[in-house]
Amino acid sequence: MPRLIPTSEPFFFLGDRSKPACLLVHGFTASPKEMRLLGEFLNQHGYTCLGFRLAGHGTAPEDMVRSRHTDWMASVEDGYHLLRGVSDRIIMVGLSMGGILSLLMSTRLKVEGVAALATPYGLPRDYPIWLLNLASLFKKFVPKSKGKPGSGWFDQAAYREQVSYPQNPIRSTAELKKLILEMRASLSKVDVPVLLIHSRDDAYVVPENMERIYAALVNAKERTKLYLAGSGHVVTRDAARQQVFESVLEFIQRVGGNG
Repeated sequence: MPRLIPTSEPFFFLGDRSKPACLLVHGFTASPKEMRLLGEFLNQHGYTCLGFRLAGHGTAPEDMVRSRHTDWMASVEDGYHLLRGVSDRIIMVGLSMGGILSLLMSTRLKVEGVAALATPYGLPRDYPIWLLNLASLFKKFVPKSKGKPGSGWFDQAAYREQVSYPQNPIRSTAELKKLILEMRASLSKVDVPVLLIHSRDDAYVVPENMERIYAALVNAKERTKLYLAGSGHVVTRDAARQQVFESVLEFIQRVGGNG
């Protein structure tokens, strides 16, 4: 049985059942912890929040290598149906790969809206899937960036508390690319309101990604984009997190109503 990394466990905060419920989806190699502060904030305003753990995450990198992008999609679907036991109105909020999953799954599940934070439209190095799979036979992991670990964070205390695998599994990067391609093919089918948030200082997933997603959301009921400053990639935990929390709350109140 996989052993969870301390503080990486899922969370569920029950709120006002008359309000929409929020499904919070964490990012690639990370854990529910990176969505927990946002969940606590939204719950303080009466919203039920579920932050679940994607397959292969929050335990050991080897578990992630064994997971496929379809497993991550299934994790979202499981979380969604759990939350439907509390509310029939659900808003999805995803960070990075969680944003990819939220946008994609909003075309397959009934939701009121999607907030996609620091979401990639493509990978920094666009290697073919077959090449990534081949390379993974010879090398399992690669560094997350060329810089010193944590150098992209503005809040170093928050970085030290972040739960995430220290390296990217190459095999899982191939699965991430498959997921990105599925999202791209689905963006024109997204017909609910969408909020996009990205930091101009995100060196990991550069801001141009938000522009490309925004341009592809041609049938969204409404689409809003917000740029931040003074934050790295993990906008839900870095220095500008309060602005993220308040913007997501305003979006949820607008598209889901207060009751």
